[in-house]
Amino acid sequence: MEKQTIVKLPSVMQVIIALGIFLALAFSFTSKLNLPIQLALYIGWFVIIALGIKLGHDYKSLEKAATKGIANGLGAVLILLAVGSLVGTWIAGGIVPTIIYYGLEAIHPSIFLLATMIICSLTALATGTSWGAAGTAGIAMMGIGQGLGIPAPMTAGAVLSGCYFGDKMSPLSDSVILASSMSNVEIMEHIKGMLPIALISYIITGILFTAVGFHYAGSVDMSQVDSVIAAMDKQFVISPLSFIPVIIVLVLLAFRLPSFPVISFGSLLGIVWAIMVQGMDPLKAINAAWAPFSISSGVEFIDAILNRGGMSSMLGSVAVIIFGLGFGGLLDKVGVLQTIARLFERRVNSAGSLAVSTIATAFLGNVFGSAMYVSLILTPKICAKNYDRLGYQRKNLSRNAEFGGTLTSGMVPWSDNGIYMASILGVATFSYAPFMWLSFVCIIVTIVTSYMGWFVDRCPPASAEQLAEDDEDELMTVKRLTS
Repeated sequence: MEKQTIVKLPSVMQVIIALGIFLALAFSFTSKLNLPIQLALYIGWFVIIALGIKLGHDYKSLEKAATKGIANGLGAVLILLAVGSLVGTWIAGGIVPTIIYYGLEAIHPSIFLLATMIICSLTALATGTSWGAAGTAGIAMMGIGQGLGIPAPMTAGAVLSGCYFGDKMSPLSDSVILASSMSNVEIMEHIKGMLPIALISYIITGILFTAVGFHYAGSVDMSQVDSVIAAMDKQFVISPLSFIPVIIVLVLLAFRLPSFPVISFGSLLGIVWAIMVQGMDPLKAINAAWAPFSISSGVEFIDAILNRGGMSSMLGSVAVIIFGLGFGGLLDKVGVLQTIARLFERRVNSAGSLAVSTIATAFLGNVFGSAMYVSLILTPKICAKNYDRLGYQRKNLSRNAEFGGTLTSGMVPWSDNGIYMASILGVATFSYAPFMWLSFVCIIVTIVTSYMGWFVDRCPPASAEQLAEDDEDELMTVKRLTS
């Protein structure tokens, strides 16, 4: 006779203890002990596994949940390695130096931050990927900003504000497709639901970056800019032809071709440009795809911005993402976020409280799930019942989940987006996070307008029978019987 065990949801106290231990590890390792975040995530696995076993799960099922979480996010790992290769070969091929060179000549310091946000948003809108936009236009704008004397964290904030806005408004974006499909909303309806608040937030953020840009315009030493331009011209063959690989990659991404092969092809073009345009030894050019590019120009700025790239520079980030994805899979299996969501449910009685609870749930999905996809999958599943119960259309759900999940993903140092953006832009997550102004403005505008009843779409509330069916479905998923 088979022995049956009831698998329970964790209590609030159990969740607080488990997640408290993880947060204490994460913050102490990164801020106090100078230990890698990878170790905190590694230890965190066993904290959640211990909780899962106490709740009735068996170890094999928990291990399977962790490996499933990793498998679901391996596409991000492949893209991360491809972008590392792209950065290395594009620096070796003179592509990134050329963009920085012409940018320093053309962009006035007073409008630099605004221009950065606009250029990155257009790149992300056309390609449908914030990662691709940050890995191409973002890197170039970081170099230009450093040449103009703009603080790197502030430039990174403008880059990410543009990248995430364009990504959210693009029907090509994976996160847009995921958030809408998980909420049972058509993609264009989802984008239309986000558009009014996103545009208001974009305008406000643009004004903020313009005002700050004028502040820095007077302090820029143009003689230093001229010396950087001269040194760049001495180290590399600067030619408008170097824009060709950029255009090719952006066009291929805009045609919705898969990111991994397109970015890898861009890396190949970088190798060709390094050999044919820069006259580099073929073996050194190929090696730039793996090892960081090395240059000693005598100009500190140039060496700092260009000694980077290669797949090997991304291996630490790969480890974080793998551990983070597994951690998110364990949290989903054990039911931690479901318990948190039930706390919010008791206080949800209006459009405003719906927005707050959904955004908070999505943010916690990033913090404890360590990946944006975890947040965008779990948040609609957890919060949908409240929208149906109160009579609000699902496109409000998809919008709030998108804003809470995507716009905050780059703020968490151990999330996939936080690790990627910090690695690719060369700025620590906690340093650039305060300057992600579009994210903060957008979330504030969403909450305020929701409480005011603006940009909120109603529908007939779900019947008690429909809600009972939803509860039964949820019970079946969280109280599974195992032999």
